[in-house]
Amino acid sequence: MKKMKFSYMWIAACAGITTLSGCEKFLTNDHPTQISDSEWWNTEANATGALESVYAGVPAGSSGRNVMLISGMTDEGVSRGENRGNYDIYTRGLQNATWDVAEWIWRDNYLDIRRACRFLENVDKCFMDEALKERMKYEARALRAYYHMECLLYFGGIPIVTKSLTPNENFLKRNTEQEVYDFVASELKICGENLPPEYDNNDAKRISANACYALLARLAMYYKKYDVARDAAKNVITSGKHSLYRASNPANSYSELFMYAGELNKERIWFKVNGCGSAWTTFAPYGIGGETYLSPTQSVVDNYETKQGYTIQELGPDSVDIYRRNPNYNNNRDPRLSASVLYPGQSFVQSSYILKPFDPSLQNPDKIGVQKSTATGYWVRKYLDPKDRQSGPRNLDFMFIRYAEVLLNYVEALVELNDWQNPDIAVHLNDIRSRAGMPDVDFARYNTQEKLRAFIRRERQAELAFEGQRYFDIRRWGIVNTVMNGSVYGATDPDTGEAILVQDRVYRARDYYWPIPEREMLSNPNMEQNEDY
Repeated sequence: MKKMKFSYMWIAACAGITTLSGCEKFLTNDHPTQISDSEWWNTEANATGALESVYAGVPAGSSGRNVMLISGMTDEGVSRGENRGNYDIYTRGLQNATWDVAEWIWRDNYLDIRRACRFLENVDKCFMDEALKERMKYEARALRAYYHMECLLYFGGIPIVTKSLTPNENFLKRNTEQEVYDFVASELKICGENLPPEYDNNDAKRISANACYALLARLAMYYKKYDVARDAAKNVITSGKHSLYRASNPANSYSELFMYAGELNKERIWFKVNGCGSAWTTFAPYGIGGETYLSPTQSVVDNYETKQGYTIQELGPDSVDIYRRNPNYNNNRDPRLSASVLYPGQSFVQSSYILKPFDPSLQNPDKIGVQKSTATGYWVRKYLDPKDRQSGPRNLDFMFIRYAEVLLNYVEALVELNDWQNPDIAVHLNDIRSRAGMPDVDFARYNTQEKLRAFIRRERQAELAFEGQRYFDIRRWGIVNTVMNGSVYGATDPDTGEAILVQDRVYRARDYYWPIPEREMLSNPNMEQNEDY
């Protein structure tokens, strides 16, 4: 996330004040010129503009909320560069109530919640088509539910806000986690029943019924309500509105999905316009005009199977050594590896640039540890389109929810409900793997619930790497304490066979939740801090 650089005058006027204790003018006025509500809420254009402000908080990949940088708080990546948010201190257990990332997320979400409430309280004053007005109300409610959901997943129980607050109403107590879950789930279900399953291209960015159900599935998976997740995901699947993207050249289907060539597709369920427009200055090698603030770990690289469907660990120590020295040895790894990660010795930008992170020369801009270069010897490849190397508009969209995740949620829910022999599992897993260029699941090997569970977890990381879901997955699976404690390694020097030690990490029980921001604690005497902060 970039430091808060708001373009709206009325937001800037509230800088440094939490949303729940926002400036008085904002509590009664939302238009930049600060005209009265009776002057502002009149036309369809007014309503459309107000709803657009509610959409402002939809997470992006390499800008705004920086969903992809959350990978640096998991075993997938290492974050560097405080100008994008100090994600790295979390991995060392040093975050506290003044942590910038927590403050931004809290403030952004409650600002957007307030915008949604203001919209719902005033839109009926606008003269416009009634059917459109009703649809827009459900959009605002769905967005408000999502912003509550994001805070819930990071902070635990939070205040539920369903009306714009006056200064005398700012001192809300935290609702319980269960209460917030129930509120969000109920709102998403109602909105899913009333919004269209998809929109025409001009409105494709809007939250749809299928986006609501996909969010509900994501939420329910986190809280292990697998029947809810199954049914919500099934609603998306049976709508028939989405499918996995396949390119004209099947071999490019997965890689093209994250580039301009595949940007318009039926796989995206909810996306942020221009949400990866800054990918080149967030992930790309410094030597070709990029900047690197997130670097993949050896752990995420090791997760990818060979093209025969075997993990490198299954092949034995000799094979592990070979694939660590040369991650795509003999071009025999899951194609999603080279579509997601740039590794030592790989050619990039039409084969004209060779990545050499272990070259010790002072003139090497891509050397490990150099400012704005890789921290691990690897780079994120996903959403890195060579077209963005050139000057000019960089406006690649970011898919916050895509159909592949819905399929993975569905099959995982079936397995956790002890329905692991359901034929739908083979259909959807094989659909995902064939699109990627991988063989079908060998159910003769994955022939128990436990084995299939492990397979799906590995498949999920291979498919969704760096898209922001790993942070929540390692928590709901109960493995966060294991994978977030200890040493983190990067690439292996092919000449020495030694892997680079990047850092040592510390994870404690309190780290499951983020700290409530200090400013909120000071301004609201009824707010309670999370344990051990």
